Amino acid sequence: QVQLVESGGGLVQPGGSLRLSCAISQSIFNSYVVGWYRQAPGKEREFVSSITKFGNRNYAASVKGRFTISRDNAKFTLYLEMNSLKPEDTAVYYCNVQSSSSNYWGRGTQVNVSS
Repeated sequence: QVQLVESGGGLVQPGGSLRLSCAISQSIFNSYVVGWYRQAPGKEREFVSSITKFGNRNYAASVKGRFTISRDNAKFTLYLEMNSLKPEDTAVYYCNVQSSSSNYWGRGTQVNVSS
């Protein structure tokens, strides 16, 4: 069964940092693109960042310069390093895999940025 499991969320003060991880099933890890989305209460899910199997990276304008996406092919794990966090970053962060046939989603990990 295909699984995506996020971890690393929590409560952090503004200006702080968190590193999210997503363990992805080996069978779909080498899909063309994997990435992160987030959804704040009452808002639509939005794109945060993605990385292709070739290492090409994209970021939403709201996080560019603060977040860094990476992947460890040996560990089948996707990461999102979040720095200079703002209260506006508070959301549930979801791991996503885009295969040739389907989009796969994790259950999400909560990130709360508050003083």
